[in-house]
Amino acid sequence: MSFATLELPGATITALCDGVGPYFRPREEAFPDASAELWAAADERDPDAVGPDGGWRLHFHCYAIRFEAGPTVLVDAGIGPADAPAKTWAPVPGQLPEQLRLAGIAPADIDIVILTHLHTDHVGWAVGGLFENARHVLQRADADAVTELNRDLAAVLIEPLRTAGRLQVVDGRARIASGLEVLHTPGHTPGHQVALLNAAGETIAITGDLILHTIQLVDPALGYIFDSDPDAARAARQKLLDALPAGATLATSHPTQPFHEIS
Repeated sequence: MSFATLELPGATITALCDGVGPYFRPREEAFPDASAELWAAADERDPDAVGPDGGWRLHFHCYAIRFEAGPTVLVDAGIGPADAPAKTWAPVPGQLPEQLRLAGIAPADIDIVILTHLHTDHVGWAVGGLFENARHVLQRADADAVTELNRDLAAVLIEPLRTAGRLQVVDGRARIASGLEVLHTPGHTPGHQVALLNAAGETIAITGDLILHTIQLVDPALGYIFDSDPDAARAARQKLLDALPAGATLATSHPTQPFHEIS
């Protein structure tokens, strides 16, 4: 099986798809300020994101980063198994364990899991302790807001990780490994974060839900109905895009193609 992969000096990033499925509302409700012209431009860039009924067809990407001389890192943990917290709306069971196996990565070999935020389609396989040897990196603002975001996650994810000593809570910008850091990008959730990898002049931003749909690459000012603070999310998205150098790559969660080069 072939994977979308970026080979960088000293590191390899592999896109892993945990599943594909329809959004649970008409897509026009998800981005209420989007015009017909913006939808047309987005559909031209990502035609496979349009389902047979004209709705939004999501991919659920996670990213494995393998350093030649350093840790193996997973960014986001997908939708999870059949009984995962995302089961009420996402296409469970996810396929991440099989994707990892085919990519030559055992869950026990993952040293660090970066959770971009605490929505259920990004933490599914972290619930239940699949990555038994990994420290799990989360922004404090999401850890503090977990009962507001999803009360059940406090009991099934946060507390077990704390008890096992495998939860690393960070405040804002933090170094995770050589050339890898997280940036606090609040708005989608209070503690949403982006993973930023810099390797010999190459820059990759793993964006979580800072960018949910290709339409937000067409117009970054567009807000999403379930952003906890749409203005903050808009500002964080624009700040990131403005800060990235030309030629940088965005690694996104839900568009069909995982990697997008900034011109």
